[in-house]
Amino acid sequence: MKSNVFSVILCSAGLLCATPSVTWAQVVSTSKPVRFIVPFAAGGAQDAIGRYFAHKLTTRAGMTVVVENKGGAGGVIAADQVAKSTPDGTTLLIATGSPITIAPHLQPKLPYDPKRDFVPLAILADTPMTLAVRSQSRYTTMAELIRDAKTRSAPLSFASNGTGTISHLVGELFAQRVGVPILPVPYRGAGPAMTDLMGGQVEVMVASSASIDPAVKMGTARVLGSFTAKRLPTLGGAPTVNESAGMSGLEVPVWVGVMAPAKTPAARIAHLTQELQAICKLPETQEMFLGLGALPSCGGPADLEKVVAEDFDRWSRVIRQSNIKVN
Repeated sequence: MKSNVFSVILCSAGLLCATPSVTWAQVVSTSKPVRFIVPFAAGGAQDAIGRYFAHKLTTRAGMTVVVENKGGAGGVIAADQVAKSTPDGTTLLIATGSPITIAPHLQPKLPYDPKRDFVPLAILADTPMTLAVRSQSRYTTMAELIRDAKTRSAPLSFASNGTGTISHLVGELFAQRVGVPILPVPYRGAGPAMTDLMGGQVEVMVASSASIDPAVKMGTARVLGSFTAKRLPTLGGAPTVNESAGMSGLEVPVWVGVMAPAKTPAARIAHLTQELQAICKLPETQEMFLGLGALPSCGGPADLEKVVAEDFDRWSRVIRQSNIKVN
């Protein structure tokens, strides 16, 4: 079915239909290397995913793929670079919600339009978030935390990776849905936030599963719930937030996908999408995701477009309701 879809796209572009002997390599041939622009510094989950897929595309599809890290401004710098690059399929964004679905609601004067200036290729993974406490915390379940937070005089303090980051917004979404007052405490990254969580300076932390899993294994932290539709295979069997809070709508995909500049040729998009999805479904790719605390998505352009639209609306509501501002 998928190959038929790709054939239709190629036919509409005037390729392959009249000349069946034309190969994929001839369709997408280019002397330029493909660049994956990662909107964060090296070392994070998104960077690791980008580098893995770059390596696989190089070895599997015969492309030359390099990774460039363009951190800063919550991913806006990287997204702007890709949006303004030549739309020939050689400059691709390892896309996340930060510059695509969050920044538009925090920075009204973006140098690009996230809805008009990009075309989706594939959604690769979900790097899920959790709600965690230190092991000495008096909260052993989500029900205990919610019950106490609703009756105490002081708001619940929670650590995030900074104002307007995904960890901050997930915490705000949780507070809005369950109806508890919170005191967001922003940090410059997960490391300092984790230090203060363990020291008892903050009561809870919204952290990625990859960040908190080592502490769970060491017995220094406890996850009260994951913001996923199903329980994660790690984290000591922690329930989902939906389960533990007794409600629905608290699954939040922290997606990683690939986008190209608008007006990239359909044939190029079809080929890249096909290769990315094939790599995503490999057993070794599933193992790589597991090692990163990520969940495989392995969807195509329509899947990424749907997740982005839902994410855009979700963060618009959360940011507006909590009146979140960034400098």
